[in-house]
Amino acid sequence: MRIELKSIAVSLLAAGLLSACATPPGKGNYDSGKVYKITILHTNDHHGRFWPNSDGEYGLAAQKTVVDKVRAEVKAEGGYMLLLSGGDINTGVPESDLQNAEPDFRGMDRIGYDAMAVGNHEFDKPVPVLMQQRKWINFPMLSANIYQDGKRMFDPYAMFNLGGVKVAVMGLTTDDTAKMVNPAQIKGIEFKSPIAEAATLVPELRQKADIVIAATHMGHYADGNHGVNAPGDVEMARAVKGLDLIVGGHSQNPVCMKAENVRDDAYVPGAPCAPDRQNGAWIVQAHEWGKYVGRADFEFRNGKLKLAKYQLIPVNLKRR
Repeated sequence: MRIELKSIAVSLLAAGLLSACATPPGKGNYDSGKVYKITILHTNDHHGRFWPNSDGEYGLAAQKTVVDKVRAEVKAEGGYMLLLSGGDINTGVPESDLQNAEPDFRGMDRIGYDAMAVGNHEFDKPVPVLMQQRKWINFPMLSANIYQDGKRMFDPYAMFNLGGVKVAVMGLTTDDTAKMVNPAQIKGIEFKSPIAEAATLVPELRQKADIVIAATHMGHYADGNHGVNAPGDVEMARAVKGLDLIVGGHSQNPVCMKAENVRDDAYVPGAPCAPDRQNGAWIVQAHEWGKYVGRADFEFRNGKLKLAKYQLIPVNLKRR
């Protein structure tokens, strides 16, 4: 009898240990078997276009209409949503430039962005202006590879809990930035290799989160052919395993693929859009200026993430 009870106790202990190991430490507390609907909206390279143009295209008011509609749809279906930016909010039109992009940042805050990557144009004006811009928003500017006097200048990532599913969003900025801005304005600031920083951070984030997203300002170069530019999203995805999604910017093109490693550079508004896929990571980018809101609808179940649908939603674009 004692042997039998001991055997039962050992079995129960083993079962308990297996159960405890089923969800790695630090990850979310999601329901086994449940399908979580997670929508990621994204924009990039805004460049001061807070007003619509002379043809009534884009602008932050129209963008808010799109985002609010999607947010309501997602909520009605019991899903969850994040809104991310690939950076470069600054520099483009006088109405914004003369106000240090205050209308743009305050507008993004009202739309309800959750996080943004720091772009190279965020350094077009002196650092105190950038620090003021950070105060105008209630969402984080993220960059893991920008260091000031030896310390990270921005949070490297942000964590989100979507109904028990933990999502990490890491920010990365092109290391070409140092060559693109006034050197006097970036004294003491170092732009390290984003790929090297990602290689260090991603394994750490995979222990903390169920889904790992990179919000980047590095550029999409089809098949990794980056030419004179620093390596971009494709090169990073190939070098760093463990990313689920890369929300990009910098190269200012719609990332819609015609075939493997072949981008459709003649993409027109309203046409189907297939995002790039490299080393297990989806790569998306929504052109520029708020012309589109990218929408990626995912299904998450038992630790597995599946892309159900992707589209670029035109923001009052006229077919030309």
